[in-house]
Amino acid sequence: MEHATGRSRANATALALGALGVVFGDIGTSPLYALQTVFSVGHNHVATTPGDVFGVISLVFWSVTLVVSVKYVMFILRADNDGEGGVMALAALARTAVRSGGKRFRLVMLLGVLGASLFYGDSVITPAISVMSAIEGLSVTTPGLAHLVLPVGAAIVTLLFAGQRFGTELVGRFFGPVMGVWFAVLAILGGVHVVRDPSILGGLSPHYAVLFAAQHPTVAFVAMGAVVLSITGAEALYADMGHFGRAPIRRAWFFVVFPALTLNYLGQGALILEDPSAVASPFFHLAPDAMGFPLVILSTVATIIASQAVISGAFSVSRQAERLGYLPRLTVRHTSRLERGQIYVPVVNWTLFIGVLALLLLFGSSEHLATAYGLAVTGTFLITTTLFLIYAEAAWGWGRRKLLALALPLGVLELTYFAANLTKIVHGGWLPLVIATLVATVMLTWQRGRLLVTDRRTELEGPLDPFIDWLHTDPVAKVPGTAVFLHAVKTSTPLALRENATFNHVIHELVLIVRVSSENVPTIPDAERVELDHLGDPYDAITHLTLRFGFQEEQDIPRALALARDQKIIDVEPDDAYYFLSRISLNRGPAPTMRPWRKRLFLVLAHNAASPTGYYHLPEERTVSVGATVTF
Repeated sequence: MEHATGRSRANATALALGALGVVFGDIGTSPLYALQTVFSVGHNHVATTPGDVFGVISLVFWSVTLVVSVKYVMFILRADNDGEGGVMALAALARTAVRSGGKRFRLVMLLGVLGASLFYGDSVITPAISVMSAIEGLSVTTPGLAHLVLPVGAAIVTLLFAGQRFGTELVGRFFGPVMGVWFAVLAILGGVHVVRDPSILGGLSPHYAVLFAAQHPTVAFVAMGAVVLSITGAEALYADMGHFGRAPIRRAWFFVVFPALTLNYLGQGALILEDPSAVASPFFHLAPDAMGFPLVILSTVATIIASQAVISGAFSVSRQAERLGYLPRLTVRHTSRLERGQIYVPVVNWTLFIGVLALLLLFGSSEHLATAYGLAVTGTFLITTTLFLIYAEAAWGWGRRKLLALALPLGVLELTYFAANLTKIVHGGWLPLVIATLVATVMLTWQRGRLLVTDRRTELEGPLDPFIDWLHTDPVAKVPGTAVFLHAVKTSTPLALRENATFNHVIHELVLIVRVSSENVPTIPDAERVELDHLGDPYDAITHLTLRFGFQEEQDIPRALALARDQKIIDVEPDDAYYFLSRISLNRGPAPTMRPWRKRLFLVLAHNAASPTGYYHLPEERTVSVGATVTF
């Protein structure tokens, strides 16, 4: 019993350590630029006077406390979709809880699309600002190397994205320990200055934030647009829940991350009071001169880890969106033999790389990048809060009082963040909005076009039952072997099957019509994966199978058929079967089903979708495609 308890504790510790590296990379590197940006925003509107410094420290501390500790760690982590988190997973979860077909049913997925779109905006800005803020430490420790900041930053970003195809299986083992060292350094650097000036602890009192806002409302409002930088990465607490579970994340947050961040922000505040000139780069001025260069190295490694977490999150969100029908088939490569969540999506990777590199060259510094930061983060906060409240009411039966008790303080705080960041639009804040608009347009266009094409295709295919009756009354020749027809709808006839029977006058001895169902949960147990339907006659050798997959799972058709064989559901050897695909050529028609530019966009997306042969892991030498044309 003692050994089991020891193993359990060791496993919990390992998970908490792993969470440090993956979950907290983004928020853990916020001290690099958060306070620096607050005191530089609006040409130094925020002064280095004791009142402003204490007010800013209080705003930062209570922002982290309310948004991260209360909202995400205490409440949002409770809303897991079969152990998985993230805005798309939360939207799918809320959709299962509300009434099907109602207004909220449509609203939750629209919010999920908007939240995912804003996340992509964040995914472009975070690597740029994180890496640049670390490399800029060179200009503090070694001013003569300041001209190398941008080239070095661009080189690191290039290497970061080029290395994504190798995966994080090996590197991931070092993420936790490195970030453990990082948080220890944060605590030590800040703690030394807190010991020198313990009066800074008064900044933990909320009344300083209230006084700051009351005495300098305009300055405090502008400052809030930068204070939000201290809580960037909070969404990762939820998005990465499936990798570690809520308990390890909570332990790591309350026992390591939250105390380290608090001490570091307090230390920076004490330093600014002691030496106002340090406000130009308060984080790096915390360290003695002799430790400056090693701190730059550690900061760079930490920001690379933070960027890696955001990029991996973009891969996961893309796959979730695809499985939920909002993106075309994506080429997904698994980079780990053990962890299914470690994936690489080439098109997403290189699109992000182009965006990040363009940002580095366009803005040139973390100070300028900070003007573009905030809108995506605060927009995601508002969407996550709204989705959670909808789910809490529908699934948990929360009453109005309970909903308002959480909605009012979070709503006021997050709306203030959002409004404060709206002032950045003309200075670069437009960028995440443009990115989010483009991504949302792509998602909604694909979803609308997919439904239109499916309806039109179903008309061409004709109903399945009359086709089977025709086969019974006018039998065609049968050839040896098993034919597997992949088909999206159970009620219509696969075009490839109809063409074979109508024009070639043959069908195979055993016909399997296979429908892949992407469910609103991350994973499906093997016992529930396969559903058999003999279509009214168990002896005519035409059988329908529904293969169910969660939105986090790889849709491997031969493997699923092998599972059905092992479960004695079918008597088929997947390696010997032939696989038939109905390939559709799309044409734009005159019908006003979508605007012409959206039809053109849909055609581009469909043309660049991943090949179904590779997507479903079908053997190329045994896969046959039969074409047809659909006008929409």
